[in-house]
Amino acid sequence: MKRCLSGIKPTGMLTLGNYIGAIRQFVTLQDEYEMFIFIANLHAITVAQDPKELKTNTKNLIALYLACGLDPEKVTLFLQSDVKEHAELGWILTCHSYMGELSRMTQYKDKIAKGETNITAGLFTYPALMAGDIILYDADVVPVGIDQKQHVELCRDIVERFNNAHGDTFTSPQPMTPKVGAKIMDLQDPTKKMSKSEDNPKGTIALLDEPSVARKKIKSAITDSIGIVQYDIENQPGIANLLTIHSCLSGQSIEDIVQQFEGKGYGDFKGVVAQGVFDFLTDLQAKHNEILTSKIIEKTLEEGAAKATLVARNKMYKVKKKLGLQVF
Repeated sequence: MKRCLSGIKPTGMLTLGNYIGAIRQFVTLQDEYEMFIFIANLHAITVAQDPKELKTNTKNLIALYLACGLDPEKVTLFLQSDVKEHAELGWILTCHSYMGELSRMTQYKDKIAKGETNITAGLFTYPALMAGDIILYDADVVPVGIDQKQHVELCRDIVERFNNAHGDTFTSPQPMTPKVGAKIMDLQDPTKKMSKSEDNPKGTIALLDEPSVARKKIKSAITDSIGIVQYDIENQPGIANLLTIHSCLSGQSIEDIVQQFEGKGYGDFKGVVAQGVFDFLTDLQAKHNEILTSKIIEKTLEEGAAKATLVARNKMYKVKKKLGLQVF
């Protein structure tokens, strides 16, 4: 069985975009691949974090993963910081990365362009750690959003560089993006991605938003003056975004939804999308709250870290032996 790996940072609140673009896909993939999913808490501290908030966000994230349908019997779910080999390989790959390619990575480049100061060295070098996260487990595929493919391409470059220098060591991963819902857009500005770090809360639906609040956000989403429910991402990005959301939550194709609302106005359409989001969040949050009050999170992380460590330790032994770091 091929291996699939992904990680997500426990910063901010997970959004509907995170669910549609990533977590929903993980639930499907867990039956097709050997899945390793980690909470990227080492990546989270590339910028300052409040420790209590980070801890709360981490617990909520794990509970949401489980509530969304990830099965600990099928998925190895663990904290990045619980497997020390992530940091160890991250440093080794930093030494196999070039300043130029790291400086071209989006997150760092964007902060420089905005004139931000006090950027940490960790924010500059984190793509090497991300590459280590992936190849530590010889992942065949990595589910990513469209804007994250750059990281997988860098990872593939580093793998080729390392294998050429030290012999066949790592598997070169392939990026995987969903056909529908790869990028859910902001409700108030459908030209940009829905983000858990966005300042305007009206444009983002958090998975732990009150369902009634989320319903209002959908109903107040920016649309256009054309007045026809159709998928036209260039001229009607707001409607296209709502069509994508409804398609992913309802299981209906976009074509069927468009046909369903032929001759109807945006008010009717938004009402149905809003109710679908309300129902989805109500069910999800009930499961989330039940998981938080149980012992399943602690058990899942303990067992996940133990399994991940066995795989990671074996890989690191081979890596250090090839580099001359393993003396005996």
